[in-house]
Amino acid sequence: MMKRIYIVNTILILVVMSISTVSADVLALSDGLRLSIENSRVLKMAGYEEAVSEAETLVSRSKMLPVINASLGQTSLAHQPSAIFGQQTVPVSEKNFLSYSLSIQQTLYDFRGNASKYEASKMVLNTKKLDTIRIRNLVAIDFVLIYLELLESEKMLSVAGKEVERLESHLRNARNMYEEGVITKNDLLQAEVRISDARQKLLTAKNLRTITAARLNNAIQRPLNTEIQVMEIQSASTDLSDMEIEKAWETAVSQRAEIKIVDETLKSLGLEEKSRRSEYFPRLFVKGGYDYTENRYQLHQGNWSLTLGMSINLFSGGSTGAEVAKIENQKLKLLEQRNKLVDEIKVEVEKYILDAKTAKERVYMATGVVQQAEENLRINRLKYEEGVGTATDVLDAVSLLTIAETNFYRSLYDLRKAEAAVLYSIGKEISEVYK
Repeated sequence: MMKRIYIVNTILILVVMSISTVSADVLALSDGLRLSIENSRVLKMAGYEEAVSEAETLVSRSKMLPVINASLGQTSLAHQPSAIFGQQTVPVSEKNFLSYSLSIQQTLYDFRGNASKYEASKMVLNTKKLDTIRIRNLVAIDFVLIYLELLESEKMLSVAGKEVERLESHLRNARNMYEEGVITKNDLLQAEVRISDARQKLLTAKNLRTITAARLNNAIQRPLNTEIQVMEIQSASTDLSDMEIEKAWETAVSQRAEIKIVDETLKSLGLEEKSRRSEYFPRLFVKGGYDYTENRYQLHQGNWSLTLGMSINLFSGGSTGAEVAKIENQKLKLLEQRNKLVDEIKVEVEKYILDAKTAKERVYMATGVVQQAEENLRINRLKYEEGVGTATDVLDAVSLLTIAETNFYRSLYDLRKAEAAVLYSIGKEISEVYK
């Protein structure tokens, strides 16, 4: 009977450990990154923002092109227009007449007012494109971290399953020895309590793996309960933990999209200020057109015109000066924001490099500990089976090996996540790094 229960428990453990691989899609990291970027709603919204900004550049460009107007009308008067000449009245216009006109006006020179506004709109478009790049990289790093968390949760599930197997093996030996009268009932109860606790840990590990898989499915816009299997990834080709801080800072400042956005915005404000200042100066324009009014009493019913003119705003209540002052203060504010952003990015870079260095050392220390813990469990099992060891020694050895394996995998994936974070913090394109 007890042997049958052991077989059933073993089967349950194997089912739990393999449930994520049965009829599950194998998702490579590069494929997952592609899907997360293609299906990201945030990226789609950023694309629409980019399209809106592109349309605004066309609106700004239209100010530099000719303005063409046309009109057509049919007029009906209650009284025919007439002029009085002494005792006589002479008609001067038709009572019902057709009229139309066509005019073209082109600004010749406005001290680069419209040109500066157009260039500023292109700078704003560049900021939208850079923001799309920033969001794409953010989506990619989020996916990579979830992917690594799923790999880690699978390793934790495996560790929990191995602990249950080891305790099952010890319980079987303890039960045989108890039936032979070698050990007391207390040793048997102690093993049963430990294995009950291990099974609860296994259930917790299974639930964590399920939740993490749901998060990964959500990142690529799949149904949350879709079975998914992930593939192990290798460490970065270069040792990021040994990267020089000063060099990393320099790379981050030159490559991070956030800083590029601020720089482009500053250029845009400079051009907007130039456009506003042009309002202090006159605007030269040329206008040509043709006007026709149906009137048989007039010598020329149609007439061509050409005007070379100048217009200037003499007073607008101080609005131009206020707009210029507003832009100057916006530039000063943006410069302070840039300095703050650079400091925050430097702190972020240093933190992730230190995290990578710490995780690397933890991996190095944990590697040897696992082997020692395995040897310790083997020795204590032999002692227990030969009657010179205690059940407590075996159970403690199982716990130590579980702790050692847990620490190893946690430090390993902390290193992987820290490496990905370092690459993100210095401005590398994550989708290209893990392709």
